[in-house]
Amino acid sequence: MGSTPDLGPVDFLVLTFPGTAVDATITEALAEVVGKGLVTLLDLVVLSKDTDGAVTAREIDDDLEQIGLTGLTAADIDLVSDADLDVVRASMEPGTLAVVLVFEQTWATELAAAVRVADGELALHVQVPREAVDAAVAAASTS
Repeated sequence: MGSTPDLGPVDFLVLTFPGTAVDATITEALAEVVGKGLVTLLDLVVLSKDTDGAVTAREIDDDLEQIGLTGLTAADIDLVSDADLDVVRASMEPGTLAVVLVFEQTWATELAAAVRVADGELALHVQVPREAVDAAVAAASTS
C-alpha cells in the first residue's frame, strides 16, 4: 500500500488531566493552532474515568461542552482504534480525563511531499523531552 501524498506527518497524542474537564486554555490553544493551519485534527476521542473506575468515551461528534472541548472539528478519518483506547484506559487513574488526538502536521505537508517525490523517507522522529530542552536553554543562557 502506498503513502498518502496529500497528508503531512501524522501524530498520535494523549493528553491527561486531573478531574472531569479540560481547562478552557487547552481548547483555545488547540483551536488556535488548527485555525492558523499548523495542524489538522484527524480524530479526537475523550476518555473520562470516574472515581469508581468506570470509563466513558466521547468522540468529536458528541457534545463535549460539559468537559470543556467546544468548537473543535476533525476530519472524517477514524484513526484511533479500540486497541489504542484500551491502552489509554488501562493507564488512566480514577478521577482523570484523557484526550486522544490524531493530527496532521499541516505545516509540513509540502516538505513531506517533496521528500516522498525525492524517494526520501523519514528515518527517525524523536520528541526531545521537555526536561532536556529546559536544561539546554538554561545552559545556553548562562554561557
